[in-house]
Amino acid sequence: MNITLNQTDSTNAQLKVVLEEADYAPKVDQQVKEYSKKAQIKGFRPGKVPAGLVKKMYGKSILVEQINKTLQEEISKYIRENDVKLLGEPLPVAEQPEIDWDNQKTFEFTYEVGLLPDFNLPLDKSVEGYKVELDQKTVDEAYENLKRQFGKTTNPETVEQGDFVSGELKQLEGDFQSKTLIPTSRIVEGADKFVGAKVDDVIRFDIRKTFGDDNAALAHVTGLSKEVVADLNGEFEFIVEKINRTEPAELNEELFDKLFGKDEVKTEEEFDAKIRETILENYEREADNLLYRNIIDTLVDNVEAEIPTEFFKRWIQVTNDGKLTAEQIEENFDKYVRELKWSMIKNKVVEENDLKVTNEEVVEATKEKMLAQFNMPEVPEELMESMNNYAQQYLQQDNGRNYINEYEQLLAEKVLAKLKEKMTVVEKTITSEDFRNMSL
Repeated sequence: MNITLNQTDSTNAQLKVVLEEADYAPKVDQQVKEYSKKAQIKGFRPGKVPAGLVKKMYGKSILVEQINKTLQEEISKYIRENDVKLLGEPLPVAEQPEIDWDNQKTFEFTYEVGLLPDFNLPLDKSVEGYKVELDQKTVDEAYENLKRQFGKTTNPETVEQGDFVSGELKQLEGDFQSKTLIPTSRIVEGADKFVGAKVDDVIRFDIRKTFGDDNAALAHVTGLSKEVVADLNGEFEFIVEKINRTEPAELNEELFDKLFGKDEVKTEEEFDAKIRETILENYEREADNLLYRNIIDTLVDNVEAEIPTEFFKRWIQVTNDGKLTAEQIEENFDKYVRELKWSMIKNKVVEENDLKVTNEEVVEATKEKMLAQFNMPEVPEELMESMNNYAQQYLQQDNGRNYINEYEQLLAEKVLAKLKEKMTVVEKTITSEDFRNMSL
């Protein structure tokens, strides 16, 4: 066997593999023997089929299978042992010499290879980060949202602003008719027609004026798509059937326990401190996410790494089974290049800093997400085994793809944390309201 890598320029090369009969014949003979033991051919007892007959009947397919397997193994071994930095995988050249599978003994295969260059991380660049200060308006909004979320639903006799009114909506000059729920908070014009209404009252209104020509609001009220409601207009009739109002929840021990667990918070002062702490934690997490995006953008924008452009385009097309056209690849190529550069940066940080993710970390991170999903602060002792089993089952689903995704996410988090340590972060203090508006 002979494998050679001939570099044609700084980012492209040809990989040539020559297989001699001695490289594959023993494996073919072994596979023929295995077939002989398992083959069921009329006239022969199981396990007694002559190897010569098996070779005559299946020899060519066995040969093709073994040569492909040998190629994959030997190419992977060569790349690993010679530490060749590749973009994707080698791709067969468009024109390979024709193969005579019946008589040929020596086989030659040529592949195109995209080479990834060595490069330096531009860690001297500074990035902007944010320190979020909590303002009272944000705290007040959080209180209102919580009171509404955990409030009690009532059905009053008359409509007030903020109520949800259910009933029959009918187009006066058209075919549309449907049961619906109208949130009075979405009404822009003519709210006085709804406020004070009672069950069985009939309200007539111009639907487009009432909801401020907002197609999203119209789609919500009618249940139609935004495309359909774009042409919806005129007078509508609404028959009130039910009035729904949420009475704000009281700040008491029942609410404290629902939010933070039994007896974790006992007074309004402790509740206020916990609310502020929770809000700040959320903003700090969002600020970190924004910082990490800035880190990625800064490094990708400034890294000097030449890419094998034409090979990359062909590799994208091949690995997507031809589902992407050349025009589609060209249109999104800048995005593909940015993703590739970030992958290169990430791999370099992992290698230089010996970053690792353990199986225990993957399992624990999965359980933490499940606890958050179930809104549980911690796993009760009696559910510990069930939670462990559930996490393991989840990670094994989809042929282990969930495990790989969790592993990659944890590794990316470690990479970003390491980059945050190494780069200069210029921190800007900002109110929570301004940060929220900036993030929209």
